[in-house]
Amino acid sequence: MNKEWSEKNKSMQLLMKKADTFDQGRDVLFELRNDLMDALLSFKQQLKRDDFDAMPYMNADGYHSKNIAYSIWHVFRIEDIVAHTLVKGDEEVLFTGDYQRRINSPIITTGNELVKEQISDFTKQLDIDELYSYVADVKKSTEEIIRDLTYGDLKIRVTDERKDNLKALGVVSDDENAVWLIDYWCKKDVRGLIQMPFSRHWIMHIEACQRIKMKLR
Repeated sequence: MNKEWSEKNKSMQLLMKKADTFDQGRDVLFELRNDLMDALLSFKQQLKRDDFDAMPYMNADGYHSKNIAYSIWHVFRIEDIVAHTLVKGDEEVLFTGDYQRRINSPIITTGNELVKEQISDFTKQLDIDELYSYVADVKKSTEEIIRDLTYGDLKIRVTDERKDNLKALGVVSDDENAVWLIDYWCKKDVRGLIQMPFSRHWIMHIEACQRIKMKLR
């Protein structure tokens, strides 16, 4: 793991454990996310369109077996779902921004159900510029939600009503590779959700994307 990102992630978690350092921890979280966003933006500047669909490690185990476009979609669909449907209880950016049409995505799910060639078949259809617009809007809206949280809010757990709404929306596939996400998220409190979809999940997938990029070069 990138040492600087790892250290910021650890620092954020420690600072958020105490009420008197919670605000400082939130600032470190936002710094980390901005650093990671810079890495994401560098892909757009440095790569050709076909590079986003390339799968040089298709048969490997790990996040690098996917491709860059898939990883971006996957990270921000998950963040959108968790931030809006589970934490805030409002409508996801995908829907409010008409992003399924704009990105030209055949799915509204996280993509966990897709394997191997299904992944590249999916990403070849995507409008990368609109995907990056979605990324920016999801990041901004999530950080607005996090900015409004108090230290006490970190202990709040996902309600049964929001879990049922998540299921009804159909944004998580019922495929065995995806459906486990529902219980995984809904067993966490807000602190746990910040630590995984909103920070560590970004790190793992962006590092995998960097590995793909190096292979392509």
